Amino acid sequence: MTAQPAPSSQSVTAVRRFNRFYTRQIGILREGWLNSPFSLAEVRVLYEIAHRRQPTAAELCKDLGLDPGYLSRMLRRFEQQNLLNRTPSVTDGRQSLLSLTPRGRRVFAPLEARQSHEVGALLARLSSQKRHRLLEAMRTIEDVLDPKPAGQATYVLRRHQPGDMGWIVHRHGALYFREYGYDERFEALVAEIVAAFVERFDPKSERCWIAEKDGEIVGCIFAVRKSKTIAKLRLLLVEPSARGLGIGARLVNECVRFARQAGYKKMILWTQSELLAARHLYERAGFYLAGKKRHHSWGRSLVAETWELKL
Repeated sequence: MTAQPAPSSQSVTAVRRFNRFYTRQIGILREGWLNSPFSLAEVRVLYEIAHRRQPTAAELCKDLGLDPGYLSRMLRRFEQQNLLNRTPSVTDGRQSLLSLTPRGRRVFAPLEARQSHEVGALLARLSSQKRHRLLEAMRTIEDVLDPKPAGQATYVLRRHQPGDMGWIVHRHGALYFREYGYDERFEALVAEIVAAFVERFDPKSERCWIAEKDGEIVGCIFAVRKSKTIAKLRLLLVEPSARGLGIGARLVNECVRFARQAGYKKMILWTQSELLAARHLYERAGFYLAGKKRHHSWGRSLVAETWELKL
């Protein structure tokens, strides 16, 4: 493994500055977390016990990085306050299974509600665009400092619902401008496509899939009717923060599977030669390049490609 260069003093200073800023924003330095008699660490332990199925002290130490002696003293205080139950483990006599007492749940519930309210109030001060930037930056920090194997990444696919079409138009416009320099006329084209889809939508022969990760939309794809025997794949998009998780391949495969089940004989798509990641996904799914044509659109000189798949 190649040795990494030591961080510069400016980098260290920047991280420490951010830590001071964020702890001030969320009130960690207040004497009682959320105006309660508990410290931040105590509220975090209560949260883990409330949301896990009878964890052990060893599990909490490992997952939270707590000193065993410190956690033991904390749990003892919780017991003295009638907040905590300990049940001997039937598989390991050295361990106890932890759970909140009824009183513990009554004490913890308003703390959790207060925390959700404070975070909601923090986000409410931001525009939707700034909120998206903030959440994307937070996900980036989490992914960089605690990367997880792709197999552990969780996301869901669902059908479209009110509000999704606006997101699709906005994100296509923003991302394709940032990554490829396509101007606002590309966003107008996407708006026309989704408007036609909504106005003529037939659920038996057409479908839109929305990919969500951690409660946020991170991707989309459409299967639309071209003719009685031909379906068209349109508007594949995966957010940069969710790339590498297999979402793009899953969206394409779902689109192809639906087209087969709907009785189409062929599926086609129109893309640009410079969209290399998307072209790779289409090729893996069995599409073949059927034609090329040079054109000038959205402020760029491009090569359009038609890809086809026999179903």
